[in-house]
This record gives sequence, C-alpha cells and structure tokens, in this order.
Amino acid sequence: MTEKRFDSLVTGLVPALVLPSLTMLCIWLIRSDSPLIEFLKEFQRLHMLSKLISLSVIPNLLLFFLFIWTGRNLSARGVIFATLLLAFLMLILKLV
Repeated sequence: MTEKRFDSLVTGLVPALVLPSLTMLCIWLIRSDSPLIEFLKEFQRLHMLSKLISLSVIPNLLLFFLFIWTGRNLSARGVIFATLLLAFLMLILKLV
C-alpha cells in the first residue's frame, strides 16, 4: 500500500487550528466595527467567547470529511485532535 501525500497528523492539525481563527476573523469583519481585541473582550464580558469559538470550529467538520473522503485518515486524526484542543479551551473559558 502506498502512502498518500499530505497524510500526517500535522497536516490535519495545522489547518484545523488555522481554520477556526480565520472563521472568527470573518465573523469579526462581518459583525463588528470595533477592533478585534475589543470584540473579543466584549464577548468575554458577556460570557459568550466560548460560544464564538464553538461556532468557529464548525468548518473543521468540512475539513474532517474532506480528509476522510480522500482517504487521509492520519490528517483526519489531526483535525479531531485540534478540535479536542479547542473544546478544552472552551471548557476553560466557561469555567473562568
């Protein structure tokens, strides 16, 4: 069996951490006129930052299925790992 190109844990981990950040930036650009830091502080003040992060993680689902459909299972594992890291971050934010 030949090894597929771009099939590694890092290949899934890096885009799965970058994609939610880009999604959050898009939400900020569409919904706010304030600077990014003020936008995030306001969400933290309203205890909604974890909800913003959870919405930003949704595109990882598409990335996960893309890797699964193309047979890149190690990359799909990287996406799952990154999503679990972000879920842990959301848990910490909910407790703070």
